[in-house]
Amino acid sequence: MVRAYVLITATPGKALDVAQQLQGKQGVIAADAITGEYDVIAHVEAEDVGGIGKVIVDRVQPAEGVFKTVTCLAISAG
Repeated sequence: MVRAYVLITATPGKALDVAQQLQGKQGVIAADAITGEYDVIAHVEAEDVGGIGKVIVDRVQPAEGVFKTVTCLAISAG
């Protein structure tokens, strides 16, 4: 399995809504509204890097309020 963290910039006032929308979607392990440069962080998982891309394009980016995403692939088990 490949894991990644997706840093999400949400439209103003939508961070909590975005995090809630992502919770429970296939491939999304967790999603939390956060403070700092980004508004939401999502922990995603798939069989391979291509699958990570599919989760992001099909499930994360279409969520209402998502403005921009940055994907960070995990390189060690945790």
